[in-house]
Amino acid sequence: MSTTLRLGTRGSALALRQAATIKERLENRRFDVELVEVETTGDQITDEAIHELGKTGAFVRALDEEVLDGDCDAAVHSMKDMPTEMPEDMIVAGVPERAAPRDVLVTRDGASLDGLPEGATVGTSSLRRGAQLLAEREDLDVQPLRGNVDTRIQKLLAPPLLAEHERRVVAEADEEVEDLAEYKHLDEDEDDDEDDEDDDSEYDRTVEEWFEDLTELQRRALERDPDTEYDAIVLAEAGLERAGLLHHVEHRQLRPDRFVPAPSQGTLAVTARDGELAEDLRSVLDHQPTRVEATVERTVLKELGGGCVAPVGIYAVLQGSVVRTAVRVLDREGEEEIRETRELPVQRHAQAAREFAADLADAGAADLIEAARRTAGEESGAASASPDTPDDGGDSDGDGDDAGGQE
Repeated sequence: MSTTLRLGTRGSALALRQAATIKERLENRRFDVELVEVETTGDQITDEAIHELGKTGAFVRALDEEVLDGDCDAAVHSMKDMPTEMPEDMIVAGVPERAAPRDVLVTRDGASLDGLPEGATVGTSSLRRGAQLLAEREDLDVQPLRGNVDTRIQKLLAPPLLAEHERRVVAEADEEVEDLAEYKHLDEDEDDDEDDEDDDSEYDRTVEEWFEDLTELQRRALERDPDTEYDAIVLAEAGLERAGLLHHVEHRQLRPDRFVPAPSQGTLAVTARDGELAEDLRSVLDHQPTRVEATVERTVLKELGGGCVAPVGIYAVLQGSVVRTAVRVLDREGEEEIRETRELPVQRHAQAAREFAADLADAGAADLIEAARRTAGEESGAASASPDTPDDGGDSDGDGDDAGGQE
């Protein structure tokens, strides 16, 4: 290893924030760290839903390849984006303490899921989120939504802001025309005070003054021209928090017992070649309860084989001597599901997770996943649905950095 630890990261704002937290932790323990930005397949393809990219690990592989090639010493990932199979010689060297695992419903007015209007349009590119939304409310119109966290929020905010801006511009222009007409036809003997009394302007501020009162997020939203008008979007709470946006948007937390999160949502992972450096990283970064929870969630996912082709939620919480694990597997329409919660003994949590997954598969989860795989094959071609392709470790929705930008 060189004197400076080269830490690979995606180049999005959220990914850089996440990597910066790891950099700070390491520097506090006398590591000299340099962040290295790497463009991934998921970054290069912006017009497809995550599950249609045709390749698992779209936000991961390029980073790990940089490590394997020796151009980076380690890499930072949102763990939910990671395939359940690691490249040879690569390990998860560090698992910091997990951030909030929940999904949140983001709206313009703070509405709850039950409070959304009939037929409301909700944005997400996550199969899991879409299916769980439809399972709660079959009337919803779930539409794809790509981009980083701030981009997605801007797409939600843009339509009413654009409409308001246009109204104000038109009104201001009309007032200017009226003022000019009155000025031209004003009788020289007419009392000018009458104009002041009849000022009936619709707005009490100019367009420029209105714009100056907007937040930076709202101003950026005005630069967008979205094809879809969303009533709400669903994002990972951890992504919003890490992006510094959680307290700047109206949102409602979605209970993880109803909206079971993606495996390892809110969890970061630092990968490295197996060896001395990996051991050093683990000693500095690892949070053992989070590693146990991540192991359970990823083991169940690997055994079920759902990956990013099927709506699968898995959420484990270490509670004393057991790991309480909730699993929810659905069809894409949210009409059928297998759902169970089980307490797994922590002493044998990995083996117990495999046994839990086998029982779920026998109970019908395997059938739901196979049906989803066939649908994915019809949509994306046989390559993306092949059983030989390693399953992606999550339902990347652009938030783990909510991933694609990132979970």
